[in-house]
Amino acid sequence: MNFSYLFCILVSLSWVNAATHTFNWTTGWTLANPDGVFERPVISCNGEFPWPDIRVQKGDRVLVYLTNGFNDTQTSMHFHGLFQNGNNQMDGVPLLTQCPIGPGQTFLYNFTVESNSGAYWYHSHTEAQYEDGMRGAFIIDDGENNENYPYEYDEEVVLSLSEWYHDNVATLLPQFLSIFNPTGAEPIPQNLIINDTRNLSWEVRPDTTYLLRIINLGGFVSQYFWIEDHEFDVVEVDGITVERNTTNMIYITSAQRYTVLLHTRNDTSRNYAIMQKFDDTMLDVIPDDLELNATSSLTYNTSAPLAEQSYVDSIDDFLDDFYLVPLSRDALLPEPDIRITLDVAMDNLVTGINYAFFNNITYVAPLVPALATVLSAGENATNPEIYGSNTHSFVLDEDDVVEIVLNNLDTGKHPFHLHGHVFQTIIRDRTYDDAIGEVPVPFNESDHAEYPQYPMLRDVLYVNPQSNFVIRFRADNPGVWFFHCHIEWHLAQGLAIVLVEDPLGIQANSSQELTASSQAVCNAINMPITGNAVGNSTDFFNLAGEPVQPNTIPTGFTAKGIVAMVFSCLAGVLGLITITIYGLMEQTHVEEDFIEDMMIDPATVLEEDDSSNSNTAEKSGAEPTVREY
Repeated sequence: MNFSYLFCILVSLSWVNAATHTFNWTTGWTLANPDGVFERPVISCNGEFPWPDIRVQKGDRVLVYLTNGFNDTQTSMHFHGLFQNGNNQMDGVPLLTQCPIGPGQTFLYNFTVESNSGAYWYHSHTEAQYEDGMRGAFIIDDGENNENYPYEYDEEVVLSLSEWYHDNVATLLPQFLSIFNPTGAEPIPQNLIINDTRNLSWEVRPDTTYLLRIINLGGFVSQYFWIEDHEFDVVEVDGITVERNTTNMIYITSAQRYTVLLHTRNDTSRNYAIMQKFDDTMLDVIPDDLELNATSSLTYNTSAPLAEQSYVDSIDDFLDDFYLVPLSRDALLPEPDIRITLDVAMDNLVTGINYAFFNNITYVAPLVPALATVLSAGENATNPEIYGSNTHSFVLDEDDVVEIVLNNLDTGKHPFHLHGHVFQTIIRDRTYDDAIGEVPVPFNESDHAEYPQYPMLRDVLYVNPQSNFVIRFRADNPGVWFFHCHIEWHLAQGLAIVLVEDPLGIQANSSQELTASSQAVCNAINMPITGNAVGNSTDFFNLAGEPVQPNTIPTGFTAKGIVAMVFSCLAGVLGLITITIYGLMEQTHVEEDFIEDMMIDPATVLEEDDSSNSNTAEKSGAEPTVREY
């Protein structure tokens, strides 16, 4: 038999069996109390909270009609970790792959899940909205009932982890990006939650193997996760199946996913603690009332007391994901065609606000979505200048091997996410601690650890404080992709770059053309869909009027100095305004009151006034000259 013909038949049959999943979602606000401590407004889906989890099968089609039900806020939706091959505009990043969705408008996210399976999630990619609850799990089965999964198990459970704030983003973000916060200290959460609640009781059966999908849906703090007196086998990270690795603790950053096999005990006499712990090194301050640990219950026996907090001897023995090996055993990619070196720093600009930088550039969105610029720029699309000075764009050629060297000059950890790809992690250096006098250590190409033979693959990787990492991927997915810190506060500070991958390949693929839905949301907010970063279609290299970052602080100023200068200027301006207002106020009988208070004879004053007027008229002889400044 012709095996090519058989293969085509099998592929055709798989598409026949593929399902279409349609979701009609409208954003809004409702009240909820996830942590059981404080009720607050949260973003709702069709009036409900939490947002629903999605489960589809590899090869299925997904239609999400997202309607913006907010009164005065734009929105969007990103399907985190999905490659969106040949379908870049469904990646859901405002002013990168689409226009923002304005109030009352609907955007259709229409894509087929072709290349992904495993644990993913979805979230708004607008103004940290997912910290207000606009997020959910997105699970992709490999075959019916996940029958093609390489590991056997009995049941599957999803556990979503997050931090939780009692204030919403509309309150927190202006306080964070403020001259009153010159150090850039991130807002401190009030609690850790699990499956949008606290004190969860997960009822399990004895002697059962669970496929446990652990997803950090939070926007800030990394967490340590363990289950009292239980080990588990890590079998998947960020949608990539890996060789089993047994551990009793994982460290999971914002946006990362771990899938583990957990085999329950035969003994049902007691229950065991499911533990979450803040990585408190990421908190600038630790309030006295902040509970660093959160306890839920792995419940074998509903008649027995729920589990109490579990303690460990050390939190330093968590799984090091760097040494995980993909089941695919993809060999190390060859030497790169392009190397992008990025230095991460956090610093103040002249506004007094603390920003985040790659190579002294803080990301500022363009006025036209970058994908629209690609589609309208012709051969100019290969020049990164047309995408805007502050978008920090890099153009990649088709099938380039791309290496990103990231040097962290900051004293904190950062989880970085690449859209449209997984990447090979070939170096992740240790922490360099400023508390003991260590300084930032950049990657040294001539002096580094040996590269792994089969590097770990994933789409979110953290860099240690004052340290570095090196990743590689192949530019085989034409599109405009974000690479950014997945701490939402840091993205708001500008910690992002843009990768414009094979722009001529984007233009050549008709499926990349803007859909009617894309064009409609752009028209609704009067946003152009042609031209460079400022919508100039006549001269793509004329960026007059582009949004750019504020100026740098003059040499010699510190963060405190610039704040003092800003307040001094503000006080001076207010003083001048006050003087002007009072100076121009109409006051009656001023002269009479003054003469009376000084006990002057009014007749004398009138005589002197007449004499002064007479002399002035004699000297003048012409109309007064108006002085211009």
